[in-house]
Formats: sequence, C-alpha cells, structure tokens
Amino acid sequence: MKPTLVTLRTGLAAALASLLLAGCGLAETSATAVAEAKAASEQAKEGKELEAKVQRDIAASEQAHADALKKAEEQAAQ
Repeated sequence: MKPTLVTLRTGLAAALASLLLAGCGLAETSATAVAEAKAASEQAKEGKELEAKVQRDIAASEQAHADALKKAEEQAAQ
C-alpha cells in the first residue's frame, strides 16, 4: 500500500505538533535554568560580601585585642 498525500500530511502535522510541544518544554526548562543560575550567582555574591565582612570583623577584633594588651602592659609597667 502506497502512502497517500493525506497520510503524509497527517504524519507531518503530528511530527510538527510534537516538535512544537517539545520546544515549549525546552524553552521552559531553559528559563528555569537561567533563573536558577541567576539565584546561584546572587548567593555567591552575598557569600563573598559576608566573607569580606567577617574578615573585617576579625581584623577589628584582633586590633582591639592588641590595643587592650598594650594598654594592660603599659599599666603594669607603671
């Protein structure tokens, strides 16, 4: 049995519909991936900012300790 023009058109239409539906899912998946990447980037930025703040806090604490130690030594020497 030879495929008729109607059969070919029906098959082509079904294939095209499948591709379009698959494309919609792919676009949605890509949009989700982009959103997740943006969120991860923002979290990384916030993490670096927090790390810098902690480093500044540590340095300030070490300086305060050194100042207190120096003051205590000066008072002990008097």
